[in-house]
Amino acid sequence: APLVHQGRKVAIVSSGAIVSGISHLSGLSKNNLSLSEKQAIAGVGQPILMRFYQKAFEPYQLLVGQVLLTHEDFSVRHRYLHSKRTLEQMQKLGIIPIINENDTVAVDEIRFGENDQLAALVAVMLKADLLVILSVAKGICERDPLKYPEAQVIPVIKSFDQKLYECGEESKSKTGSGGIKSKLYAVEIASSAGIPTFIGSGKDPEVLRKLFEGKVLGSLVIAEKQKLKGLKHWLYFASKAKGEIVVDSGAVRALVEKNKSLLPSGVIEVRGKFNSGELVRVVDEQGREIGKGLVNYSAEQLSKIKGSHTNQIERILGTKGYDEVIHRDNLALAIENKA
Repeated sequence: APLVHQGRKVAIVSSGAIVSGISHLSGLSKNNLSLSEKQAIAGVGQPILMRFYQKAFEPYQLLVGQVLLTHEDFSVRHRYLHSKRTLEQMQKLGIIPIINENDTVAVDEIRFGENDQLAALVAVMLKADLLVILSVAKGICERDPLKYPEAQVIPVIKSFDQKLYECGEESKSKTGSGGIKSKLYAVEIASSAGIPTFIGSGKDPEVLRKLFEGKVLGSLVIAEKQKLKGLKHWLYFASKAKGEIVVDSGAVRALVEKNKSLLPSGVIEVRGKFNSGELVRVVDEQGREIGKGLVNYSAEQLSKIKGSHTNQIERILGTKGYDEVIHRDNLALAIENKA
């Protein structure tokens, strides 16, 4: 609340719908619930959770509004843009969005699984200045604290590095579903968009105030530069691939070293079912991910033209909409994110 009164725009990503619902239903525990049971319980818990936030912010004369999202609200481009406009409008009206995964309709295939990733994607969507993750974790430690209890929290990390995953452990809160590695993935998402991330203890009521006063009680990860912008960040992180395209070494060199589009001549194998315009992973012959992109041909069409030259497409398919399987502008390379 003090941050909002200082003129800062705040959005809150919160879990707790299922736990709130269970507390009002006798004979149930969070453990070993089926997906349909979780969805039903979340329907009870979501309004209870919102009442909690309403009461918490009422003394500060601040309004809150519920926003329920699923992975499809990020992976489908027009839904992503609609959600973005809605959240931005709420903030313009002075409403604090309380964002949660829509547990009542989300299925395993399209679930975030934990709110760390959801929070990072929302931060990128809103072009936030800072992502704050508060949990039982006091921060990112120099070594795995489960194996090395004396491990110290790293207060400032100048840039995200893949080696940080080696420091991760998998301790979770009793009500949460994401360990420190899920938080590191959230840091990676935010850092790729040029957004710094703070990870600290949610049990300390002063942690945010002190952070904005310049005292870091946790870990602050500085984002050096924006690696993936706009559409390419959305392609790499917000979308889920529908299939895979295996390419040869020549295609890998063309994509990575020469910044070229993917042509059918470089395609070796097509995996999965996908339509034209959907997202696919591009991998090399060893299975290493080269990138993700929007494909111009369906899996059925691509299976027919793989290995062919562009001047053969029309003869094989009877029509030719594109020379490229994936245009360079619609391809986000893994190396761009790790640069």
